[in-house]
Amino acid sequence: MHRLLILAVAAATVSACGGEKRSYDRDPSLPDNLPFSSAVVVGDTIYLSGEIGRKPGGTSIVEGGVGAETRQIFENYKTTLARVGADLSDIVKCTVFLDDMSKFAEMNEAYAEFFPGDKPARSTLGADGLAVGAGLEIECLAVKK
Repeated sequence: MHRLLILAVAAATVSACGGEKRSYDRDPSLPDNLPFSSAVVVGDTIYLSGEIGRKPGGTSIVEGGVGAETRQIFENYKTTLARVGADLSDIVKCTVFLDDMSKFAEMNEAYAEFFPGDKPARSTLGADGLAVGAGLEIECLAVKK
């Protein structure tokens, strides 16, 4: 009996760790030379790459400061999540990297617009030197309902 229990636990562990099929999503509008996927889906979990406030179809940053960049990040995430059969309500965790913590309130106000009900868990960190001069980068984890 003990041996069967050990085998069952081992099988469950292998299934949870490596048995899930993976799919990779890449924003088709991004240049081919960028070495990352927009999202990786493992089972019902969606690992979203860090996103900056880039204009759709390129890597230039939207104008208007951290609030505008935050809004654009979540518009970009809406598009990515739609491609993998999910939406913003599936996001369960976000990590925000701000180039200047004095911009926290501006980011927070824009962020809250996208989560009017229950909010994902979140961490916010000060960062020095974000990609292409962005004011912030946000990375999220989602789980399909």
